[in-house]
Amino acid sequence: MEKYYTRACNFHYGDKAKFLIKSKKALPLCGNKNIGFDKIEIYLRKNSKISSKIINIKEIKNLSYRCKKKVVKDLKNVVSKRKNFLPNINFLDPSVMGVLNLTPDSFSDGGKFNSINKAKRHIIDMIKAGVNIIDIGGESTRPGSKTVPVDIEWQRVKKILKGFKKRYKKISLSIDTRKTQIMINAVKYKADLINDVSGFSYDNNTISVIKKLDVAKVLHHMQGTPNTMQKNPKYKNVLLDIYDFFETNIKNLENKKIIIDPGIGFGKNLKHNLTLISKISLFHSLGYPILVGTSRKRFINQISGINDSRERLGGTVASVIFLLTQGVQMFRVHNVNEIKQGISVYKKILLN
Repeated sequence: MEKYYTRACNFHYGDKAKFLIKSKKALPLCGNKNIGFDKIEIYLRKNSKISSKIINIKEIKNLSYRCKKKVVKDLKNVVSKRKNFLPNINFLDPSVMGVLNLTPDSFSDGGKFNSINKAKRHIIDMIKAGVNIIDIGGESTRPGSKTVPVDIEWQRVKKILKGFKKRYKKISLSIDTRKTQIMINAVKYKADLINDVSGFSYDNNTISVIKKLDVAKVLHHMQGTPNTMQKNPKYKNVLLDIYDFFETNIKNLENKKIIIDPGIGFGKNLKHNLTLISKISLFHSLGYPILVGTSRKRFINQISGINDSRERLGGTVASVIFLLTQGVQMFRVHNVNEIKQGISVYKKILLN
C-alpha cells in the first residue's frame, strides 16, 4: 500500500507574494494572497517506509499519474479560501482564542479565575485586548490530571456560559470539554464551538450526538488520556499519523464546520512537537482552518532551559509568529494582549 501527502513550502509574503501569484510563479495559501508558495514537499508512505522530495510547482506535470492526481487534489484544498462559519471570524486574518480555565488545577493558571467575579473580569480584559474567541473549560487536561465528574464540571462553567452571548455578541464562545452532556448543555446556551481534546473519543456516543448539533467543532488530536498521554508517546511518523487521524475523523464527523488542532503537548515528546510545528503546513491540504495551542507549553521549557519563565511568553510569541508564517489561522493562548501585540507588529513589518 502506498499513500502520498502534499505539504506547501517555500513561502513568500506581502508584495512579493502578490507579484509571484499574479505572474503564476506561486500559489496563494488558503486564499490569502499575502502568503504564496512556489514549492511543495511530497511524502510517500509505502508500507513501513517513508520518503519525501521537494519540487517546484512547475514540476508537478512531470509526476507519475497516481502521484500527480493526489497532489492536484491536495492543492485545491491548500489554495482554497476557508469558509467563515464562526461569528465575526474571518479566516483570512489570524484569530486569537483566549483561555478561561474555571478550574482549581490547570497547569498554568489553576485557581486564578475559578470565581465568578474573577472570571468575568478576565473575560472583559481579554475582550478589551481584542480576543476573537473565548474557550471556557471546567476540567484540567494537564499531563497527569484526573477526570472530573460531569456535574462538578458543569457547575464550574454554567454561570459563565449563561448569558454570555447576550453580553458579548461579537465574541465567539467555545466550550472546552470531553463530555457529551456538557456539550449539549453549552449549545443550549448558544456556544458557537465545541473544543474536545479527546477528538470526540472520550464518550462512546459523542459522535452520534454532535452530528445532530449544528455547531462548529475543533477536531483535536491526543494520544492516550490526560493521565497517560506523556508516558512515552510513540508514533510511526508523528506528522503523517496525525494527518491520517484527521482524514479519518473528518469523515466520521460529516460536518464542514471543522477546525483541526494537532494537539501540541498532548501525547507528544519534544521531537514530536517540533516536527508538528515546523511541518504544520502539511495540514492545509485537508482543507480546514488550523488551530494551534503552544501557549506556556512544556516544550518551551525543554528548549529554553535556564531562560524558562513562569508564563513562557517569549517562547509562546516566537512559536505563534512562526506558525503565522506557515498560514495557521487560529491560536489558543493565555496572554491575549501580548499575542495580539506580537501579531500586529509582525503583520505591519510583513506588509510594509
